[in-house]
Amino acid sequence: MPCLRLRLPFRMGRIPCSQPLIVGGLTAKTTNEEEMKLAKKGKKYQGAVALVDREQQYNAEEAIELVKKTSIAKFDETVEIAARLGVDPRKNDQQIRGAVVLPHGTGKTQRVLVFAKGDKAQEAEAAGADYVGEEDLVNKVQQGWFDFDVVVATPDMMAQVGKLGKTLGPKGLMPNPKTGTVTMDVTKAVEEIKAGKVEYRVDKSGNIHAPIGKVSFDTDKLVENFNTLIDTLVKAKPAAAKGTYMKNVAVASTMGPGVKVSTSTLNLK
Repeated sequence: MPCLRLRLPFRMGRIPCSQPLIVGGLTAKTTNEEEMKLAKKGKKYQGAVALVDREQQYNAEEAIELVKKTSIAKFDETVEIAARLGVDPRKNDQQIRGAVVLPHGTGKTQRVLVFAKGDKAQEAEAAGADYVGEEDLVNKVQQGWFDFDVVVATPDMMAQVGKLGKTLGPKGLMPNPKTGTVTMDVTKAVEEIKAGKVEYRVDKSGNIHAPIGKVSFDTDKLVENFNTLIDTLVKAKPAAAKGTYMKNVAVASTMGPGVKVSTSTLNLK
């Protein structure tokens, strides 16, 4: 089963196609035996699991409310969405890659590195980029510096940035015009990233995992972020994709159990 994978400031693990959808430590079809093993994490986790009806699928608002109630960590957990899509990324006409700005951001401040020179470098700095430079920063990255979350580059810098392919590529940090990170409009790129832009990309696993905010967010803001991401993925459906496109959707906090969302309650048109 193919997968869609988000490129994020932090790395998410790959999920083998042979495994069911995994969210917050629980699969979309968790067996009692698996749940018992997970319950050993502690009484708090066991209590959180008990609040979720594993046989029920909720609408987005209900699911997010449950995610907030089952958040057990002492820190402000990230709320994540996981979805299984019916695409075959091995085929060129079913590749999916892009980015979306969540209306209420993700709750994470992203450090932006911009490769630009001259006026464009000044524009990037004015827009709030954390690091701006040319060959000096290329050399710094080659030496193992990674104190940034997103990389933007102007087209005229790609000859030099291309040298970092083997360094940035595996980390999902290589600039790409499809995600708006190779552009002459560095002001827009930086401002959107700072506003809560996340990138997504199809991979071979069959799932996407993306942050939609923090448990401290109001429910309505999380729901709006959720709907924005779902709408974006629906619009990104390849014409060649056959059968059910949005197969499974679930939400969870970083340390909490997964909560299934009924796809019948989503606007998939």
